[in-house]
Amino acid sequence: MTKKSADLFVGIDVGTGSARAGIFDAQGKLLGSGVCPIRMWKNAPDFVEQSSDDIWKSCCKALRAAFSVSGANPKKIRGIGFDATCSLVALDKSGKPVTVSPKGHDEQNVIVWMDHRAIGQAARINATKHAVLKYVGGVISPEMQTPKLLWLKENLPATWQRTAHFFDLPDYLTYRATGSFTRSLCSLVCKWTYLGHKGLDGKGWDASYFRAIGLGDFVREKFERIGTRVRPMGEPIENGVNAQAARELGIPAGTPVGVSIIDAHSGGLGLLGASVDGKKTTEALLQKRLALIDGTSSCHMAVSKKPRFVPGVWGPYFSAMVPGFWLTEGGQSAVGALIDHVIFSHPAAAQLKRAAQKEKTSVFDKLNTQVRDLAQRRGVSYFGELTADLHINPDYHGNRSPRADPTLKGMVSGLTLDESLDDLALQYLAVVQAVAYGTRDIITQMNKQGYRIETIFVTGGGAKNPLFLQTHADVTGCTLILAKEPEAVLLGSAVLGAAACGKYKTLFEAMCAMNKTGRVIKPNLSKTVADYHAAKFAVFGQMHKDYLNYRALMHIPCKRG
Repeated sequence: MTKKSADLFVGIDVGTGSARAGIFDAQGKLLGSGVCPIRMWKNAPDFVEQSSDDIWKSCCKALRAAFSVSGANPKKIRGIGFDATCSLVALDKSGKPVTVSPKGHDEQNVIVWMDHRAIGQAARINATKHAVLKYVGGVISPEMQTPKLLWLKENLPATWQRTAHFFDLPDYLTYRATGSFTRSLCSLVCKWTYLGHKGLDGKGWDASYFRAIGLGDFVREKFERIGTRVRPMGEPIENGVNAQAARELGIPAGTPVGVSIIDAHSGGLGLLGASVDGKKTTEALLQKRLALIDGTSSCHMAVSKKPRFVPGVWGPYFSAMVPGFWLTEGGQSAVGALIDHVIFSHPAAAQLKRAAQKEKTSVFDKLNTQVRDLAQRRGVSYFGELTADLHINPDYHGNRSPRADPTLKGMVSGLTLDESLDDLALQYLAVVQAVAYGTRDIITQMNKQGYRIETIFVTGGGAKNPLFLQTHADVTGCTLILAKEPEAVLLGSAVLGAAACGKYKTLFEAMCAMNKTGRVIKPNLSKTVADYHAAKFAVFGQMHKDYLNYRALMHIPCKRG
């Protein structure tokens, strides 16, 4: 191995369905990665649970696989970082799992981020109109932790009494690695209503909020169960990897561990520092960029030096991704999950799978080819125009931003009795466009509050799909940039490790050194395309208004959560 790549860094990323590990050099090049699935339970509608022990074991297996693939020497690892979904973990005083499931199985001790069991609790919290809610876009989501904690207190009192430590999943991983109860400023600010601008180490908890919503227990306990040592991302956690975790992970004991980060935010660390057109990334340029992290759901991350309050968009969160910057976080509750649902619930789904297998390609590549062929057959100059009479409202799993209503439902206008592969291709194109209009909606609201988003840095599943990328560029009018290293979320975790060991002086310096620009996608800015998407975006907004009118006609109240 060359001297240039002598120092190596590990990033471990826990997503919704799997744990991944990557080994990177100091320039951000991935040398090898591994993946291991994670078990999930869905025992009732809106209930999604996992096991923290299973997740940790998957992390260890993934890292050992990464070493096997890369051939890297574990002794060369200088630092390690962890990111994960913002899921809630319950442990007893000895560190053992405590059930969060009505089934009562202790193994099921994680409420997954997408779990919506706490919609009622979120609505009641929002009804308090507490000042803290100003820092979550004005409306708290059932995907955040205080509604879930209130649900546990009200529905599983034995769990509430037994649990000695409630962790956000990223912080649970650093706890397993080090034995430290350190909590990440990122996790607590974004998902627990911690006010980062008030200070570190417990200074940001607002006691009046917890009393007002029915969680005064935490105040009486001086917040011991949810975190009193609160530190910024990438700061080294005392003592590093402990002996047991070293054996399980296969790396040296004492390896520096960076304070953790949420998975989407890790994507921001792996993307936004890249130089473009030879221009070094500056604080000013950073504020014109948006990180789009696409997966089962999506996150839209932008930062500014001053707090910007965007109604219905999470934040502003102080120092929750890039230290010293306020984070604004938009998102869509279902993206990859929605696109998959539309494709595989269509009558032609089986035909699509057979055709893709025959042509030895993916179903998405097959659909992209089908869209292009259909545009040619119908004499359409711009492929997007195929859906002029087919429109989708994508709120199948509620709306995270900017409508901030988890009770919303999806809509489709323009269905026929056609069950052909062509019809499936049209519905696929329409749902990709609908997701892009959701992104445009979020950016529009951000820009109204002072942002000037010009460039979108993209990672995740959508970054591998040319139709998804071009559609987002055309719909938003922004240039899209892919990272040279496609595993940007994993890279973000490795950036934490590089900062923790002191390889770079600051987290921002580590980002700029390890982020690299890849492919660039320019929008089609012709008047024809712009006018077409302006019209469809108007339909997108009108469908939401129509849905609310239908609810009113049926006397269904709006239960914003």
